[in-house]
Amino acid sequence: MDPYCTTMKSVNDVVYAYDGEQDVSGCVHLTLPHGKSYEHLGVKIQFLGRIAMTEATISTSRPKYDFLSLSHELSPPTTLYTTQTSIPFHFANILKQYETYHGRNLHITYTIRVLVERKFLPPLKKDKEVVVQLLRGMPEGLVGTDIKMEVGIEECLHIEFAFEKKLYHLEDCLVGKVNFVTVRIKIKYMELAIIRRESCGETLPPPTHNDGSGLPAIQGQEQSSTGEVLTETQTLIRHEIMDGAPVKGEIIPVRLFLKGIPADLTPTVVGGRFSVKYYLNLVLVDEVDRRYFKQQEIVLWRKDLG
Repeated sequence: MDPYCTTMKSVNDVVYAYDGEQDVSGCVHLTLPHGKSYEHLGVKIQFLGRIAMTEATISTSRPKYDFLSLSHELSPPTTLYTTQTSIPFHFANILKQYETYHGRNLHITYTIRVLVERKFLPPLKKDKEVVVQLLRGMPEGLVGTDIKMEVGIEECLHIEFAFEKKLYHLEDCLVGKVNFVTVRIKIKYMELAIIRRESCGETLPPPTHNDGSGLPAIQGQEQSSTGEVLTETQTLIRHEIMDGAPVKGEIIPVRLFLKGIPADLTPTVVGGRFSVKYYLNLVLVDEVDRRYFKQQEIVLWRKDLG
């Protein structure tokens, strides 16, 4: 196959990765024991793109949706006599609509499937997943937009929280600051979390754009008259940015590298059968463990493959 990169899941398990413009090609190897022959009714190869909900989320909605299905015949019915038969394949000009995504409630996968048809028996089947990443470019309309938030309790606490921008690529760095305007309660520590919110179901609005693909997490379900939407929130990382009680006028600098987050980040996706969004969550905890928080959405996009 012709990938732009490979990753090793184990010593013998290679995952091939493609961008949105690449053709998918390779070779199917059929192997027989020495001295044996095998009669088949044809060999086919398929390229499948599927959105599949996990077993925990299957209800009345369709658990699987194939948004891409291509099929080529590789060989007519014949009898194999050689121990090794190799047949090349090539899928050209494929519209790859989404990025590969493996979330808690939903998976988006691209699969190469080989079928060897047999007489009176189901076909022999072999599946191989490939990874797709999409370069969409920087989303328009958000360039130059900064983030400014305030957390406060009347006459007790007033905090200003500012970040330079709302739009980040997947290997970007979040730079900002926290300004304590009024502090009349004892703060024990402050942390910044990045949250991923994944929604899937039959009742989501029609797609507006697709910048990639993925979905992650809030706990709970929402019902509507036309079906069910499942949403789940997942905290990807917590970063402590202050330990100890601040004083009035103190400014805490914040710098968080997205590349250092252990979870696989994907571009923000809005609309369609699923969506994935990312949020900054600022949390302050006082001496009696009361929590004060403020949440703000950020938009992620893919600048480079990998």
